[in-house]
Amino acid sequence: MKATTVIGALLIVLGAAALVYKGFNYTSEETVLQVGSVKATAETEKSVPIPNWAGIAAIVAGVLVLFAGKRR
Repeated sequence: MKATTVIGALLIVLGAAALVYKGFNYTSEETVLQVGSVKATAETEKSVPIPNWAGIAAIVAGVLVLFAGKRR
C-alpha cells in the first residue's frame, strides 16, 4: 500500500471523526493552594472544540491526496 493512500485515508477518517465528535474533553489537575508541604488541588474538565471547517478541510485534503496518489 502506498504512503499517499494511507495518508489520504487517515485524513478522511480524522475529518469524519471531527465532524461527528465536534471536539474533545480532558481533565486537568491544578494546584489551588500550597502551604509548606501541604497542597490542595482541584480537577477541572476542559473542552477543546473542533470547528466544522477543519473536519471538512481534512476530508477534502484526504480525497485530493488519494486522487493524487492514483494519478502517479
